[in-house]
Amino acid sequence: SHKSSKREWKPLEEHSCTDVPWLLLFILFCIGMGFICGYSIATGAAARLLSGYDSYGNICGQKNAKVEGIVNSGLDLTHKKYVFFLDPCNIDLVHQKIKSLALCVSACPRKELKTLADIQKFAETNGSTLCSYELQSSEYTTDPRAAKLCPKYPVPESAPIPFFHRCAPVNISCYAKFAEALITFVSDSSVLHRLISGVMTSKEIIMGLCLLSLVLSMILMVIIRYISRVLVWIVTILVILGSLGGTGVLWWLYAKQRMSASALETQIAKDNLQALLIYAIAATVFTVILFLIMLIMRKRVALTIALFHVAGKVFIHLPLLVFQPFWTFFVLILFWAYWITVLLFLGTTGSPVPNEEGFVEFRMVGPLKYMWWYHAVGLIWISEFILACQQMTVAGAVVTYYFTREKRNLPFTPILASVNRLVCYHLGTVAKGSFIITLVKIPRMILMYIQTQLKGKENACARCMLKACICCLWCLEKCLTYLNQNAYTATAINSTNFCTSAKDAFVILVENALRVAAINTVGDFMLFLGKVLIVCSTGLAGVMLLNYQRDYTIWVLPLIIVCLFAFLVAHCFLSIYEMVVDVLFLCFAIDTKYNDGSPGREFYMDKVLMEFVENSRKAMKEAGRGGGAEGRELKPMVGADEE
Repeated sequence: SHKSSKREWKPLEEHSCTDVPWLLLFILFCIGMGFICGYSIATGAAARLLSGYDSYGNICGQKNAKVEGIVNSGLDLTHKKYVFFLDPCNIDLVHQKIKSLALCVSACPRKELKTLADIQKFAETNGSTLCSYELQSSEYTTDPRAAKLCPKYPVPESAPIPFFHRCAPVNISCYAKFAEALITFVSDSSVLHRLISGVMTSKEIIMGLCLLSLVLSMILMVIIRYISRVLVWIVTILVILGSLGGTGVLWWLYAKQRMSASALETQIAKDNLQALLIYAIAATVFTVILFLIMLIMRKRVALTIALFHVAGKVFIHLPLLVFQPFWTFFVLILFWAYWITVLLFLGTTGSPVPNEEGFVEFRMVGPLKYMWWYHAVGLIWISEFILACQQMTVAGAVVTYYFTREKRNLPFTPILASVNRLVCYHLGTVAKGSFIITLVKIPRMILMYIQTQLKGKENACARCMLKACICCLWCLEKCLTYLNQNAYTATAINSTNFCTSAKDAFVILVENALRVAAINTVGDFMLFLGKVLIVCSTGLAGVMLLNYQRDYTIWVLPLIIVCLFAFLVAHCFLSIYEMVVDVLFLCFAIDTKYNDGSPGREFYMDKVLMEFVENSRKAMKEAGRGGGAEGRELKPMVGADEE
C-alpha cells in the first residue's frame, strides 16, 4: 500500500478540473436565482416596491390597468406620487403590515391636521386630497361617508421616505406598539436619547478605537510567532496553578467546616458539607486527568509552537493573506444586499386578488409560491460558497508556499495564482463542499424555527429532543467544516475530486489524531487569548479616552460598540491564522509520511519543523533503547516514513 499511496500525493505537479458536474449544477442554481429576480421585476414588483401602490392595486405615479371586480382600480395617478395611509399607526405585527386603507396622494401633510375642515383646507390649498377617490374635496365636511373614507384625525405630520414614496409620520411615538420590545428595554425615551447622543458625541473616539483594534490585530499577526512558545508555557502554568489552587481551596474549606463540628447541628450544614466533599473529590479527579493529558500532550505542544512559528513566516512571505477577510466580507455584503432587495421584490410580486374587505392583495399562485424557499436555500448555499472560496484560496497559497523548495521561486503573488487556479480548476469542488454544509444547515434552521414557534407550548420532553437535535446538527456542521477545509487543502495539492480529497485528508488526520487534538486545543486557546488581548487593550484605551468625556455623555454604549468591533476584527484576522496553521499541519503530515530526508526524498518543510522532527527522532531512539512506551506511542506519528 505504501507504494501506491506514495504515487498519490504529487504536490502541484499537474492541475486538472475537479467536480465539473457540481459546478454546472451550481451555475444552474445561480441562473435560477437570477430568474427569480427577473420574474419579480417583470411582473411589476420592482415598480410596486419603489413607487408604492394603493389598496385598489393602482401603482402611484403612473397609468394603471383595470382589475376585474374592484372599484377605483385602473386610475390614472400620474400626478399622485406618494402613498398615504389613512391610519398609519395601526400595525398588524403578526402579518407585518399596516392595517389601513392606502391611497395615492400628490403631497404628504407636512403639518398636523386636527379636523375634517383642516383636511379640506389642505386639499384646497395644496391640491392633495387625503380622502378616498370617490369623495370630492368640497364634500369632506358634508358627506356622511367621510367618517369611513377620510383619514383618522388628528392626521400626524408626515414626510415622504426617500426613494420609497411613502408618507411616514415624523413622530415615531406613533409606532409605540410596533416598538414595544424596544420601549420595554429603555423604559423612557430620554435614556435612549442620551445613549444615542453619547454615541454621536464620541463618534471620532469610536472610529479611532476601531482603527486601533485593526492595527493591534495586524501587529499581533506578526509577533504571535515570536511569543507563541511563551504563550503556551504561560497557558500551561496558569491551567496547572488554577486547577491545583481550586482543588486546594475546596479541600481546605471542607476541612475547616469539618473542624468546626459545632456547626453540624442543622441539616443544611450537613448537606453543605457533603456537597463540599463531592466538589472536592470531583476537582481532584479533574486535576489528575488534566495532568495526565498534559503529560501525553507535552510532545505535541512542541509541534503546535513550531507550526505557529512557520505560520508567522507565511504571513511575511504572503502579506496579502491578511486582507483576505476584507474581500470575503465585501463580497458577502454585496450578495446579501442583492438577496434582501430580491426578497423585498418577492414581497410585492404576484397577481392581484381581491381580499375579504374588497381591497387588492398581491399573492403568488400555483408553483410560484415555492420561490421563497428556493431563495432562502440560495442565501445559505451561496454564502457558504463564498466562505469556501476563501478557504480554498488560503489553502492554495499556503500549499504553494510549503511545497516550493526555493522560496525565491515563489510566484509573484501566490494569492493571485491561487485564485486563478481556483477559478480555472476547482470551483466545482468548492460548490460541492459548500452544498454539503448547506444540507446540514437547513434542517438545523428549520428545527430552530419550529423551536421559536413552539415557545411555551411544547412539553419538556419535546423541548429537550429539539435542543438535542439542534446541538447534534451543530456539532456535525463544525466537524464537516473542519473536514471540508482539509479536503480543500488536499484538492489544492493533488487536484483530486472532493470525495477523494476528503478521504485522503481524513486518513492523514486519523493517523495523526493526537497531534490534531493538540493543535486544535492548544492552538485555538492561544488564538482565543489573542482575541481577548486585542479586545481588552481596545477596551482599556476606550475607557481611558471616554473617561475625559464622562461629564456629558453616557459611555456604556460606545464602549460596547468598540469592543464588539474589536472582537470581530480580531476574529477575522485570527481565523485566517487558524486556517493557515491547519493547512500547514496537513502539508507537514503528508511531508513526514512520504519523505524521510534521504537523497531523492528530501523534506519540503521549514527549518523550525525540521528541528522538531529531528528532536522527535532522537527521543524515539532513546526511548527505543530504553524500550519505553514513549517510543511505541511516537512510532506511527513520525515513524511512518521509515517503513
